[in-house]
Formats: sequence, C-alpha cells, structure tokens
Amino acid sequence: MIDRRTLLVRGAVAGATLAGAGAMGASPTAASAKAAPGAPSLGAGKPFPSGFLWGAASSPHQTEGNNLGSDLWFLERQQPGIFSVPSGDACNSFELWSDDLDLAKNMGLNSYRFGIEWARVEPVKGQFSQAMLDHYRRIVEGCRARNLAPIVTFNHFTTPLWFAAQGGWSNPEAPELFARYCGKVAAAAGRTMTKAITINEPNLLQSIKGMLPPQVWDLQKATLQGAARRLGVPRFLSANVGGLDDLADLQRGLLAGHKAAKAAIKAQCPDLPVGVSLVVMDDQAAGSPKRRDQVREELYRAWFELAKQDDFVGVQNYERALWGDEGRLLPPKGAVLNWSGAEVWAPSLAGAVKFAHQETGVPILISEHGVGTDDDRIRARFIPESLSALRNVMEEGVPVLGYCHWALLDNFEWIFGYKPKYGLHTVDPVTFARTPKMSAQVLGTIARRNAVAG
Repeated sequence: MIDRRTLLVRGAVAGATLAGAGAMGASPTAASAKAAPGAPSLGAGKPFPSGFLWGAASSPHQTEGNNLGSDLWFLERQQPGIFSVPSGDACNSFELWSDDLDLAKNMGLNSYRFGIEWARVEPVKGQFSQAMLDHYRRIVEGCRARNLAPIVTFNHFTTPLWFAAQGGWSNPEAPELFARYCGKVAAAAGRTMTKAITINEPNLLQSIKGMLPPQVWDLQKATLQGAARRLGVPRFLSANVGGLDDLADLQRGLLAGHKAAKAAIKAQCPDLPVGVSLVVMDDQAAGSPKRRDQVREELYRAWFELAKQDDFVGVQNYERALWGDEGRLLPPKGAVLNWSGAEVWAPSLAGAVKFAHQETGVPILISEHGVGTDDDRIRARFIPESLSALRNVMEEGVPVLGYCHWALLDNFEWIFGYKPKYGLHTVDPVTFARTPKMSAQVLGTIARRNAVAG
C-alpha cells in the first residue's frame, strides 16, 4: 500500500518533469514564488536578445486524448497499476489543436512546443499513416501561419504498443526503428520546423532512482509484468515506467536512439537544429560537494557528452536539490511548497541553465519550466522571478535561445491523472473550454515586452 508520504515523494519527482515535465517521475519543483531570500533581481527590466523564443509547451499523450495505440494507454488500464486514472479524452487537443495555437498566439507568445505521437504515425510496425503525417504537418503549418515558431518533440515518453511489447528501448532494434520513424516525420514536416527535440527527458527515471521508495519501483515493475502477461510477450518496457533493473537497458537504448534519430532528421533537413531535452535540477551542496558531484555524474554525464555534438540542449527544470553527505535534504523550513510538498524556488532555473552550458558548451533551450499548484498566484509570481534570475546568467555569457513554460494547459499528468495543475489555462473536462489564468497574462506581458518589468 502506498501511503501519502510515498505519494508526496513521488510527486516531488514526477509532477513537473513528468509534467513537465512534462513524464513519469521527476519533480515539479523549482523556483521560488515568494520573494526567495537572496533571489537575484538585476535581470528585471533588461531586454532579452532579439529573436528570443517565448513559448508554452505541451505533449501529445497528455493533451490529445484517446491515444489508443500507445504503450501508456495500455498501461493506464493495467491492474495492478501505477496510474491513478486513465488519460481518456485528455484536453481533446487532437481535435482542438488550432484552438491551442490561438491560445499561444493570443497570449503574446512567438513559439509553441508540441509533440508528435509515434503511436499514431506508426500504429503497426512498418506501417506509416500518411493521414497522421499530414495531421502533424498541418499543426506545424498552423504555427507558421500564426507567426509561432514550431518547436517539435519527436518522442515525448509514449511509444507504440507494439514497440513496448518487443522490449521497448531495451530491444537492440529500437534505435533503428526510432530513427526510421523520425526520418518519416522530418521528410513530411521538418523543413518548416524551427527546432527538433528527439526525445523528452530520457534521463528521467535515472534522475529519480534514489528518491523513490522501493514499493513504488515494485509497483511499476508489477505494472509492466502484468502488461507482458496480458500480451503474451517476455518483456514490456516503457520509457517512463520501469523497474530499477530496467534503467541500464533504457539508458543504452535511449542514448543510441537519440544519436540515430538526429542522423535521420539531419539526412532530411540538414539545417534544422536538433537537440535532446534533459531533466536538469539545480543541484546544490549543503556542505561537502562530494555527494552532489556524484549525483551529477550519474544523472547527466553520458547525456551531456552526447549533447556536446548537438545544436542545442533542452533544459527542463522544476526544482533545486540540496545534497548532504547522506543524500537529498528536505525543503528548508518555511519554504513555499508546490502541490506535492516540494520546494518552489525561482533561482533554480538560472542555476540549472548555467550548469548545463558549462558542461556542454552548446546553446540552451529551456524546453520546460513550471510549477504544479492550484494557487495561480504562486505561478504568477514565480515566472518573473525565475526569468529575472535567468537574465542575469545570460548577461554572464550563457547563450539561451528561448523559454517554453510547462504547460499551456492543465492536462493529464501521468500517474497522478488530472490532480496536478501546471497550466497557464484551465480546461473544462466536459466542454474542453480553455480559460486563461492570471499567469498567462503575466508570461504574455513579458513575451510582448521581451523583458521582465523592472
């Protein structure tokens, strides 16, 4: 039985990065909502560079609804299972995608990050749907028609059911299959994209390895084993649901998958900037840096080495992590907390971005950043505080291409269903009506000004 404490730990790690985090697992923290003690303010009022991308983010499975051919649609109905509720209609964005683009445009944004659902494009192994390729091409074109730069994710956690049923990313064939799919998408719509992200948060499960209680990992493993039995296959594996003994295989497959996908995309669109988005916490040492540095080596090293060859690296930050000699510390007393009980601390974004650039030497795209809370006043304060601190590190010479807030909409947040709220807009579950929150106006004003108010 998973108690509330376990769920809070899980939420702290999954909520936003999941969500934003948009995947199952990482934490939705990251940034201060009250004026955090010592929070920098020098960046307020100073314009961001010309051409800076101001966007909001979404993922297909979390918003489109009825993703019948995917691994997670299958797992959401597995018993025993890790999911609290199934995704169902989600935000009905498969039908209402043009409304979503209008929301981004009307906010004052100049870019939109969205994903393409592999399970729709290749519902059966080797059989590609021209109708679905055309569908996603129309979304890219819809962005262009609204002067929104399309930032496109080729894989946001979910994979086709057939792919997971053959072992997912643990199958030696996986990188080649993913590259074939990416090549098809790039040929159909790549020339009008602004940036391509191959894989969303491939280091997610690795980043929460030491944070989740054993019973959570056991339940994830039981979910996968039950799915394998139902399908009569030896191994069923998903990118954001796994057991501890799956992590090494996932890491190998995803690293090779990114490399192969980038080559396939570049073969079709040589000038299209390609990168990968990573969970990057603002890891801070409380005392000796030994433990923090060990964690950084485990979480980021392999991916940062690969990213050195990319056009940019996507940073997805929701929190800072305070590391003591014995492990991760609890939030400081009196800290502002998000929905799961994790700290909300605005300078986290700047710290994560600075670290990622130091380690890779490539430009940074903030592909996700947000806070899970029912109190939109927290979000409305935390956005400008985070961006002010970000502007400071840009002044120090860190090249940042753009900022995508997670999320455009309150949406399906993986194992937690519809409880966590990360959106700039609410969504009525019956009518699907979108309603802007105060935070949407705050981010939109910053985007129009290309500066945080001084």
